[in-house]
Amino acid sequence: MFLVVGLGNPERKYEGTRHNVGFEAIDAIAKHYNIEVNHREQKGLVGKGMINGHKVILAKPMTYMNLSGECVAPLCDYYEVNPNTELVILSDDVSLSTGNIRVRKKGSAGGHNGLKNIIARLNTSEFPRIRIGVGECENNDMVAHVLGHYSPEDRKKVDTSFDKVIGAVELFLEGNLDSAMNKYNVKEKVE
Repeated sequence: MFLVVGLGNPERKYEGTRHNVGFEAIDAIAKHYNIEVNHREQKGLVGKGMINGHKVILAKPMTYMNLSGECVAPLCDYYEVNPNTELVILSDDVSLSTGNIRVRKKGSAGGHNGLKNIIARLNTSEFPRIRIGVGECENNDMVAHVLGHYSPEDRKKVDTSFDKVIGAVELFLEGNLDSAMNKYNVKEKVE
């Protein structure tokens, strides 16, 4: 059993914001594999299904971003999911250009409060994650940036990034994170 969790905020006013790109990625995966994510469980919305022969649970924590671990840790416990090998977190990343993704086997929170809370609740940072680029903050107001909406051009880039996320999740399920990193991690140009 694998657990794929997309991070975001639950209220309608946050729909389509940069911080909710993890929720949108879960929606894209759910649509692609015809999995309904509509069952309330462990402070989240979950859906169970199959992806390429693997049993999966797709989840969107309803705890708000900064308390994501309050959903993720109980789901791992209840379904006996090993966070180091059977969990992958999908989250926004302001250090990546819009539409790029970065696959990691483990790592720090990188300033992301949702990841920080998950690390604290799981007591490990050794879980895989797929970070989805939402572009850098240009005006030093990070809250306004991550809770803001995309330009039409950036919206298209984000929408096309979900195919990459689906591909990376498929490789994760096959145990091929190295292949996912080689295929999807783009070297950012330093200017």
